[in-house]
Amino acid sequence: MAEENTTAPAGTVYIVDDDPDIRSSLSRALRVRGYAVESFDSAAGFLESYDGNPHGCLILDQGLPGMTGLELQKYLNQESRALPIIFITGHGGVPESVQAIKGGALDFLEKPFRQSELIERINTALESAERLMQVENQSRDARSKLERLTPREREIAGYMLANPGDLSSKGIARALDISPRTVDHHRARILEKLQIGSVAELIDLARRLNNPPVASREV
Repeated sequence: MAEENTTAPAGTVYIVDDDPDIRSSLSRALRVRGYAVESFDSAAGFLESYDGNPHGCLILDQGLPGMTGLELQKYLNQESRALPIIFITGHGGVPESVQAIKGGALDFLEKPFRQSELIERINTALESAERLMQVENQSRDARSKLERLTPREREIAGYMLANPGDLSSKGIARALDISPRTVDHHRARILEKLQIGSVAELIDLARRLNNPPVASREV
């Protein structure tokens, strides 16, 4: 394969295949193009080394001895380890490819395949991993900010999220059985702690989380 002066997307390409020739040729071809590569001869070897870093992609042989590629995919999904997967196989059929795609795989390539086709899939996978990591970082940042709120502030923030049509201090005070002045004080503290300037931004912040704050009626 000829060398190419291309800039590879950031992230690690993990190759899991029990064929040493496949591992060697793919690793060499990818490193020539500037990709960071780690290779393994089994699913167990990969799992022993993998630290959970979502910034990468997995080139996975379906016909692995021991834990198969599909079984590894299922395990990663159960463990909520978001890693884009490209399956490669020398004897895969329609049922296996359907199962892989349903499990979230980006593609299911049969050997022999054109390396240019694999490179294209890898770039797509790494770009997908980058987006997933950005979403995860945004979610972590939003959760960190929301954890700064006191129970009362979380209650008021939760009410505003649940009742966007009733955001007046009097309406919130009446619903939560507190004074409007107390609502004004806590609302200001909420915006300050979350580093936002409006309820619209609060809603956007909450959307980054799977579990936005919920009113709890704590004092």
